[in-house]
Amino acid sequence: MKYVGNVLAVLIFSLLLMGLTQGHATDRPVRMAYLQNDIHHLALWVALEKNFFREEGVSVEVAGIFRAGPEIMTAFAAGALDMAYVGEAPATTAVANKAADVVAVAQVNTEGSALVVAKDASGIVSVADLEGKTVAVPGHSTVQDFLLRKAIGEAMADQQADLSKVNIIVVKPPEMIGALRTGQIDAFVAWEPYPSKANTLGVGRNLATSHDIWAGHPCCVLVSSSVFLEKASNRVLGVLRAHVKATEYIGAYPEEALQIGVKYTGMDAKTVETAMKNVHYTYELNVEGEKEYVEFLSELKYIKVPDAGAFTERFLRPDMLKSLQSR
Repeated sequence: MKYVGNVLAVLIFSLLLMGLTQGHATDRPVRMAYLQNDIHHLALWVALEKNFFREEGVSVEVAGIFRAGPEIMTAFAAGALDMAYVGEAPATTAVANKAADVVAVAQVNTEGSALVVAKDASGIVSVADLEGKTVAVPGHSTVQDFLLRKAIGEAMADQQADLSKVNIIVVKPPEMIGALRTGQIDAFVAWEPYPSKANTLGVGRNLATSHDIWAGHPCCVLVSSSVFLEKASNRVLGVLRAHVKATEYIGAYPEEALQIGVKYTGMDAKTVETAMKNVHYTYELNVEGEKEYVEFLSELKYIKVPDAGAFTERFLRPDMLKSLQSR
């Protein structure tokens, strides 16, 4: 009888602990993250400034501002985040490599990056001219790393240059313009507004925009921890409703959205306005674009996914948005 009593005590304690854990996930603010100064994430800033999360009955706290997507995925792996605005490529890589367990519930934007070279680099007029040059990306497996390697691959097929000699290094976007100015790097690929800032400062010029490299490519997504989605799906839906509202607000009130972008980036209005013109804000997930990410990341050996379609079906959750639209 004593043994049975002990077993019952353990079971009761376990059930109580599970209840407390689920309650904690349900009651506390949603722990949100985004990338530093990334104008792609304007919808989040709009939702925060216009109290859209509160209107949807969800409390959201900014739990981290990161300098690259892989850092956000590391935070998910540590259990420090519930949701985040992050690049689709690093999220895909982390999930494929089982480094983090998240799903994408909405698109954030398409396009919005650029390959920038020094303004006075007269010898660089095409991607083929990057042979022997040093080019910075925010991190490996980032959208910008993907875009650079895609551009290089296409240039190698069309030109005689040996672009395997391009030296690709990691530099965080806040440091890229300074590195370009001092000649530490010859070019960089970054999300907006850094390319626009390099242009307005007279430090750099666009060699190619991400539209030139891959027109209409998906870029950032809104992701949720799979555990958080399972335990607090209504709160994820609340965040998603606010995200949709904020995205539509950007299109309806661009001047007000611009001022919010200025506030969160700390950059001048001219730079932010130019940057916003290079970004398409949307919440509709791009299934075919994700498949292309998976296939190319597999070619680069960043991930090993035998079936891009099956992976995409698990990683993207367009049903979440459809459930809102059907109500």
